[in-house]
Amino acid sequence: MKHIIASLLLVITLFACKTETKKASLTVNYPETSKADSIDTYFGTEVKDPYRWLEDDRSSETEVWVKEQNQTTFGYLEAIPFRNDLKDRLEKLWNYEKLGAPFKEGAYTYFSKNDGLQNQYVVYRQKEGLEAEVFLDPNTFSEDGTTSLAGLSFTKDGSLAAYLISEAGSDWRKAIVVDTETKEVVEDTLVDIKFSGLSWRGNKGFYYSSYDKPEGSELSSKTDQHKVYFHQLGTPQEQDQLIYGGRPDEKHRYVGASVSEDEKYLILSAATSTSGNKLFIQDLEDPNGLLITIVGDTESDNSIIDNVGSKLYIMTDRNAPNTKIITVDAKNPTPENWVDFIPETENVLTPNTGGGYFFAEYMVDAISKILQYDYDGKLIREVELPGLGSASGFGGKKEDAEFYFSFTNYIIPGSSYKYNVEKGTYSLHWKPEIDFNSSDYESKQVFYTSKDGAEIPMMITHKKGIELNGKNPTILYGYGGFNVSLTPSFSIVNTIWMEQGGVYAVPNIRGGGEYGKKWHNAGTKLQKQNVFDDFIAAAEYLIEKNYTSSDYLAVRGGSNGGLLVGATMTQRPDLMKVALPAVGVLDMLRYHTFTAGAGWAYDYGTAEDNKEMFEYLRGYSPVHNVKAGTAYPATLITTGDHDDRVVPAHSFKFAAELQEKQTGKNPTLIRIETNAGHGAGKPTAKIIEEYADIFGFTLYNMGFEELPNKSVLKEFKE
Repeated sequence: MKHIIASLLLVITLFACKTETKKASLTVNYPETSKADSIDTYFGTEVKDPYRWLEDDRSSETEVWVKEQNQTTFGYLEAIPFRNDLKDRLEKLWNYEKLGAPFKEGAYTYFSKNDGLQNQYVVYRQKEGLEAEVFLDPNTFSEDGTTSLAGLSFTKDGSLAAYLISEAGSDWRKAIVVDTETKEVVEDTLVDIKFSGLSWRGNKGFYYSSYDKPEGSELSSKTDQHKVYFHQLGTPQEQDQLIYGGRPDEKHRYVGASVSEDEKYLILSAATSTSGNKLFIQDLEDPNGLLITIVGDTESDNSIIDNVGSKLYIMTDRNAPNTKIITVDAKNPTPENWVDFIPETENVLTPNTGGGYFFAEYMVDAISKILQYDYDGKLIREVELPGLGSASGFGGKKEDAEFYFSFTNYIIPGSSYKYNVEKGTYSLHWKPEIDFNSSDYESKQVFYTSKDGAEIPMMITHKKGIELNGKNPTILYGYGGFNVSLTPSFSIVNTIWMEQGGVYAVPNIRGGGEYGKKWHNAGTKLQKQNVFDDFIAAAEYLIEKNYTSSDYLAVRGGSNGGLLVGATMTQRPDLMKVALPAVGVLDMLRYHTFTAGAGWAYDYGTAEDNKEMFEYLRGYSPVHNVKAGTAYPATLITTGDHDDRVVPAHSFKFAAELQEKQTGKNPTLIRIETNAGHGAGKPTAKIIEEYADIFGFTLYNMGFEELPNKSVLKEFKE
């Protein structure tokens, strides 16, 4: 059925407001979005889906709708008087040299670097005593910078490398193999790789993962049968050996393979959802070696982190919600033979290895703590970190005497340090030269009480000396799902917000992994409302303590965090002035029918599970809970037209519902980035433009007709 979309001219008018408080002074006429008769029946209940046609990302009607919505949105955003000032300031702050932590492969030390405003980081390499040279420059992959480097893997001797590229932000990848000495491509490009690493087996070839290419749109059609292949160098991809997956009676949506550092074992993981996996091992030194089952169910998360001969070291949350490390012999590796190596504690463990040691990172109220152990399980030392924040990268090869780690928090830009594994000492390797004075800002952790009495930690960051008068523009950012932990991390874009007197608050709500599997599970399926309640309680805390008020509060989140924002703003539209859902999961009745969405069922459940689950999902699904005649906050929905993880149809349908049913003068806009996906690999230029729009929209709809802190603009322009 064809849908006729009426093309209406955008009318933007400026008018003076003579009220006590400032009001946003732009009005919008939205393009008309047509409806179609589409009805689904769940357990005897009919559910209308009038904007189903927007799910067809290949139709000309959807293309026209996207174009008209963008014309409306950018017409509004470009009329915000201080939008360009924000963009200029972002470019100024962003324009500093950025270095990634170095790593050794073969005779070279490799590192990534961005000169300042380059769209993509460049991979350099260096031999001791010689100048660094460019190894890979992703900025040359495409004219507009939208093709990015999405993975890089070297053979053990460093003579060959395979790298993945992503085009227009898609999760579908291509793999290119090069001779590292000459940098020349050695064979044809591999295609249609998805949710995959690359793991070499000697110099013969490598393992990778993918799905069969879908029959419909590769950006939205369901892909839920993941497979592992072995590609032998020099042979056509169609001859690649299927290692695991593809059985019609056994569906796995996420399958991955890696080779142990000593190249003795193939390690294979298979999962039906984002939580819990089967674990297998194969002896590569045995020509007749078969896959041996270590864990044959998906009731726990398990991974092999190292081995010494046949002794395996496995990280697991089996009977240990906060995770532990066990040892077992590869010949009899099933759980009844496991022996605790680093037992579970009250804090969540994430281990790594390097230099012949284990490094156990613990989260203590979302703050990093690092303990170093030897291979006998003896505690060597606690690593004294540079401060309170997030440490990462404690790991390397067994023979490394030194490696690099990174440290950051909300007011300290990420810096890298060289760590001596025997002495336990480290020295600063690189610190960014950035136009930001951390000593002018403060970041503190508070605890507040959620609706059911749960105590939730939250980090609140802002300029020192702000007045707690309820009028500080505030962004409340959250995620709350998939065992993801929000630990302190510096963001250049947040400095812009805080320069303008803004408060940035991040609660560690349930559904995340900050307190282990119990914390995660407390925000899944029929307990998902806990996540929204925790977020609402965070907003109420900020208002109660006079950091802000409903007139100056914005809520923001992406992906599962986009769902968080969508659910919160439809349940409590009175709570915030601005809502910023990004690439959100917003149609909870149909999310599992797109791409790999069915794998998210551990967190969400599906509308097909049972009547109770259907009714629960329908009760909070943002698309299905927009009520006619309700005054919703000013809303800027953001998505990418090539997002094949959370398909843009979620955002399209939510925007259509809001535009139809919203009352009052608060705008409901959708900003659809072209040639962009879920977020990874997005060019710097696009990121700067997007955040100038987000912050401009937010401040303008809080009533600011000029920037709260214009002095900083004057300083940097001078």
